[in-house]
Amino acid sequence: MNQEEYLKVFLSDGEVPIDNLASERALRTFTIGRKNWMTINTVRGAQASAIIYSVTETARANGLNIYYYVKHLLTELVKSVRADGSIDETALEELMPWSKMLPAECYKRRK
Repeated sequence: MNQEEYLKVFLSDGEVPIDNLASERALRTFTIGRKNWMTINTVRGAQASAIIYSVTETARANGLNIYYYVKHLLTELVKSVRADGSIDETALEELMPWSKMLPAECYKRRK
């Protein structure tokens, strides 16, 4: 009963959705696929999976073609590594999904 005010916020603010279906749809591919992946049964596998899903879902939310974006990331990240193994953080900004410096192929729609 003490949460009633917060549960009714969608009545006064049109920007607040009445349900969370968009969030559930975004997680659906992960929850369906995890049964098939052997690497997720460890902590490191779960962490790696979370990173991959974070990157791909952020790219999808920014309207990118996931295949070409990940391909671009894998080729360009190697170039950002310094001789001592650290990464040039200024180069990372150009690789973000919202960057305007991404190649045109990253914006191609899936067939």
